[in-house]
Parts: sequence; structure tokens; C-alpha cells
Amino acid sequence: MRGHLLALPALVAASVPFYSNTGPVERSDSRADAIKEAFSHAWDGYYEYAFPHDELLPISNGYADSRNSWGASAVDALSTAIIMRNETIVNQIIDHIAVIDYSTTTTSVSLFETTIRYLAGMLSGYDLLKGPATGLVDEDKIEVLLKQSKNLADVLKYAFDTPSGVPYNTLNFSTHGNDGAETNGLAVTGTLVLEWTRLSDLTNNPEYARLSQKAQDYLLHPQPAEYEPFPGLVGSKVNITTGEFVNGAVSWNGGTDSYYEYLIKMYLYDPERFDLYRERWVAAAESSMNHLASHPSSRPDLTFLASYDTEGRTYGFSSQHLACFDGGSFLLGGTVLNRQDFIDFGLDLVSGCHETYNATLTGIGPETFSWDPNSVPENQRELYERAGFYITGGSYILRPEVIESFYYAWRVTGDETYREWVWTAFVAINKYCRTDSGFAGLADVNAENGGDRYDNQESFIFAEVLKYIYLSFAPEDEWQVQKGNGNTFVYNTEAHPFKVYTPLQ
Repeated sequence: MRGHLLALPALVAASVPFYSNTGPVERSDSRADAIKEAFSHAWDGYYEYAFPHDELLPISNGYADSRNSWGASAVDALSTAIIMRNETIVNQIIDHIAVIDYSTTTTSVSLFETTIRYLAGMLSGYDLLKGPATGLVDEDKIEVLLKQSKNLADVLKYAFDTPSGVPYNTLNFSTHGNDGAETNGLAVTGTLVLEWTRLSDLTNNPEYARLSQKAQDYLLHPQPAEYEPFPGLVGSKVNITTGEFVNGAVSWNGGTDSYYEYLIKMYLYDPERFDLYRERWVAAAESSMNHLASHPSSRPDLTFLASYDTEGRTYGFSSQHLACFDGGSFLLGGTVLNRQDFIDFGLDLVSGCHETYNATLTGIGPETFSWDPNSVPENQRELYERAGFYITGGSYILRPEVIESFYYAWRVTGDETYREWVWTAFVAINKYCRTDSGFAGLADVNAENGGDRYDNQESFIFAEVLKYIYLSFAPEDEWQVQKGNGNTFVYNTEAHPFKVYTPLQ
């Protein structure tokens, strides 16, 4: 899940017992079984203590409702449960989805978060159950997923009713209003088009695609030109009234990230309709290689992506766990477009993000880090000299991006090294984050035992973290990422796989 940095939940003292895997597991099917067990463990705790609320509090065994009280963890878990072919959990989730009233909530609604989690989770479940996972549930139950997707989009679509068509992100259902924001973010605006277009293609109703693509057009044709400082790389915010960019803050970090992710994925979804998206992604990728690639002075063998701001024409040498999807994006684009230079650069980015895991005491990467040689804290000088980065935010809230890029690296290259990196990360997460009822975030990945724990289990541990880990050891299936042009599924930013478009639909 990209686009937003999340507020961190409350810390809880690290008195919860630790768990580790029972010895080495060498065979892929045994590792896949271990990951299935972790998924079932997280689900069982959620189902017992938190369902049908949004999140489990895995230390106090309570619940939270940060996503409108519709059961975010359940809907986010659906596509992974299907891929794992867990019939019991799949049926529990679909039965819940059937009774959700998406028109009612007591909280504000994020168009972005609701789209990537709820809308995508249901559409992906529909695609999977209608396709390669057919027979897992009764056929008559599957249609509720498409029906509820339409119901949700029909409630959300007033967000696009603005002078430009750039939507408001924060909605108030009780007043049919919004938060009155003047701008919307690049990622928040540019990470709707895959889900809303897929809904149009499945329902034969062009309205949903039209709304999202109209907003996207402002991002594809950026104005004014000064806020596209390098070809394809644009600022981070657009004016809701005019559709024009209001700054030239360029990066692959949170707030901008998934806009770039969706450019190449829309081309993969349908190369006929979305060739312009390919052009814009190629431009952004080439500009990133030429202008943003950065190498720490202490570790010139490593590659990270810097940021750039037209105000002052300054570079920033810091990044985020969120941005570590970038290696996977370059790898996907490289294999789909047959560009070895993109693949090679993507592998460099993957190796850089791997070092952020490899160098910490827990073997898990931090939320934010920097390689600016002029700002190294004295107590992290040794880390910077050894690993090429220092930590600016040491928490880990169960994010998936580094593991996601490991998965793409393994699928594109076939090199077992990357699959071992996935397994090593899983063992660390299972050791330091696992509680009696689920998985908790860590306060400091470079402290003994990860420091204190966050009493919150993000829904994306179901949708993303455990899915990407499982896919790395699961049998070959239609939904696995393929080399070249063999992909029949494409993953949204929450790791929900959609069937790629075919004209026969």
C-alpha cells in the first residue's frame, strides 16, 4: 500500500513472547505451508477478537476501526485467502461482504484507501474466483463481489464532482461533502485508474473509467511545464479546481509513489488503451536513472533514488520503506518492455533496499532512512560507514514493499538469492512481530528485539506482506508474475491481482 504515510499507533511495552520457526525448512512446499500457517494465525486472532471491525490490536486483543468500520482486514485478506485456497476463510469473508452497507459510516472516508483496499479487494476476488480459482466457493456467491463493488463506487463517485474532475480525497458521507481541500496528492489522484477502469470493464458501464481517467489526464499532461523538471517526473500536488500542478517536488516516496507504479501497470492491463501511460512511465524511469540515482559516499556500490524539488533546485538524500517498491516497478517495466537496462537498474535498487534489512539488528528495514553524508548522527556513524545509510525513523508497521521487490526480482531473474531474501525477511517478521493473536509493528528495527511494539495489525499484512511471501514459494499459477508478456494478472498497489483486459470481455 503506497501513497500515504500512516500515523503510528500507540506503543506497547515489548513483554509479548517471541516466536520463531521450528528449525530450517528447505523445501518450497514446506515453506509455503509455514506462510499459510502465519496467515491463518493472523486471521484467527482477527476473527476471534476484532471481526467484523477493521483491525486487530494484537497485543491487547482489542479492535480498531481506521477504515470506516466495514471490516478492512477481512476484505483485504480475500485475494490472499483465495490464492492460498483457504475455502473456510474465503467463505467467511464473502459472507461478510454481502452484508456491508457502504453508504454508512461515522468517520471520514479516504477515496484512495477505500479504492485500493475495499474496491480492489472485491474486484480481485471476483476475477480470481471467476478464473483460475473457480470452484473454491459456490458460483452464486461470487456475484455479490461485483454487486458490492458497484455499490461502493456509486457511493464514492461524487468525489469527482469538481470543476476539473480531480477528486477530493477526504469525503463525508453524512453530508455528501468533503474536507474542502484545495489540492490533492499525485499518488492519491493517480492510484484510482486501475480499479475504476476494471470496474467499468466488468460492468460494461464506462462511467467509472471515465471519471478516473479524466483525473489521470491532468497528471499525464502536466501543467505548468516548470513542475515537470525532468521528463516524466512531476510534482506532488495538483489543484482540485484547475488540475494544474502546484509544486515541483519530485520523488518516488510516499505521496507520489503509486502514480508511477500505475503507469506501467495500466499498460500491462491493456496496452491498446494505455500506451500513453507506458510512454510516461518510460520517461519517468529514464529520468530517474539519469537524475535521481544516488550512491552513498560510504557505499558507492549501493543505489537509492533521491528526491528533487524545483524550489531551490535541491536534492534530498533520504527515502522510505514505502519507496522500496521502486525496484519491483523497474523490474516489471523492464521485463514487459524487454528493457535490460531497466531490469539491471531495478536489481540495483532491490539490493539497496535489501541492505536496509540486512544491516539492522532485527533484519527488518526502517520506515525512513537517509544517506546524506552531511547529516549523519554521531551515534549512527558506524552504521552509515558499514551499510551506506542511517535511520531517521526506526519503526516497522508491517510494510510489504521491500519483500514485494524481492518477489519481482525472483520472478524476473529466477535467481534463488532473491527468494532466500524473502524467506529471511519472513523469519525475522515471524520472530519479532508475532504475538499470541497476530502480528504487531516494531518501534525500532535496530534495537534489541525491535524495541517496544505497536498494538496494531495493519490490514495490509493480509493483502500484501503474507501474499508476496507466499507467492515466492507457492506453486506456479496463472496469477504469478511472469517474465516478458506472459502476464495474465496485474497487481494493484495493495497487491490485489486483477485479470488483464482482453477484448473478448
